[in-house]
Order: sequence, then C-alpha cells, then structure tokens
Amino acid sequence: MANPFETWALDREIVLMKLLNHPRDKVFAAWIDPRALAEVGVFEGREQRFANLVRFLEIVPNERIVMDHGSPEPDDPDRFRVTVTFDEQTDGKTVLTMRQLHPSRERRRVVIGFGAVEYGLQTLDGLAAWLDG
Repeated sequence: MANPFETWALDREIVLMKLLNHPRDKVFAAWIDPRALAEVGVFEGREQRFANLVRFLEIVPNERIVMDHGSPEPDDPDRFRVTVTFDEQTDGKTVLTMRQLHPSRERRRVVIGFGAVEYGLQTLDGLAAWLDG
C-alpha cells in the first residue's frame, strides 16, 4: 500500500494561517512550550478530549515542525500529517501556517464536519492571546 503522505493533495489538505504580532523565534518558542500547548489546547478539541498520539518527525527551530497526529493505535488509518511553518515578515510579525494532510478525501471531509477548522482557528487565536498576555 502506498504511503498516503508521500504527495500533497489539495483534496486531502486543510490549511490554516494566522498573522501573529511577534517575531518568529517567540512564536516558535510558544508553540513548543508545554504550558502554552496546554493552555491553548494545541493537541485536543475544545469541547471534548480524546486520546491522541503525536509523533514529531522534524523540528527545525524557528522554521518548521512536522508531526503525525492520531490515536495511540499503531495502525491508526485516520492518522494525519501536520506541518507548521513560521514565516517572519519584514515588520517583525510572523505568519504561522498549519497544514493538515489527511489520508483520504473522505477523512478530510469527516474532520471538517467534526469541527477541525473551527478548533484549529480557536487554537491559533488562543496562541495569539497567550503570546499577547
């Protein structure tokens, strides 16, 4: 079976972006800070908690984090890839882009129906508030 993460496909992807009023080193540091992650709920839904396993595949400080996200089941068919990039603008602000690549178009549709976009935007808003606080 082919690896569903080998190629990017628009019909399997969810992309969220947020302009943050902070330099990327500060945004990156917040993204990997366990206190910030817990407060803004980076790895869990707002209204319900669920078991999930995050495996970090690549961390390039101040630039990129790549991880697989799914249940603790070793062969989770719904596991998806998340790539977070941190792009500093000339004005010192940072564009954080979070790309989710799901294993199928159908699974993408399910997670959108579940509220993945809304939860993701809430997470990014929470990160902005945490940074501003």
